[in-house]
Amino acid sequence: MARKRKVTLINGPNLNLLGKRSPEIYGSQTLADIEAGLREQAEQLSIELDCFQDNSEGALVSKIQSCETESDGVIINPGAYSHTSIAIRDALEYLSHPIIEVHLSNIFQREEFRAHSFVSELAAGVICGLGPKGYSLALDALDEMLN
Repeated sequence: MARKRKVTLINGPNLNLLGKRSPEIYGSQTLADIEAGLREQAEQLSIELDCFQDNSEGALVSKIQSCETESDGVIINPGAYSHTSIAIRDALEYLSHPIIEVHLSNIFQREEFRAHSFVSELAAGVICGLGPKGYSLALDALDEMLN
């Protein structure tokens, strides 16, 4: 029997506040709601989904590094670290499998500093502005890439 593919979902700072923080920008779903929907979708795709969130840059870097041996693909919403963290970018550059970058809001319609992401150039795809649906689309895209 073939090994079940594994995808790691990584969410950065403040995404633990989804549903409470700026719902007019990020929506009313909580991170737990989003993860529950993705787990159902992953099960239908025969994918094992590992969900991780942390507000600390170092914890995110460590998790990304572990993905090289523990995962087949990564979905990442680095939050504000998208625009500031070379450490997260460097950790992602180390990975040899596909990365999809997700942002709930359209980063190009917001403050100018949000229009640049250090992650985007390493990602196989970038999804922004579609709210929680972006995560679902990212999982579908990784499923196709890994088949």
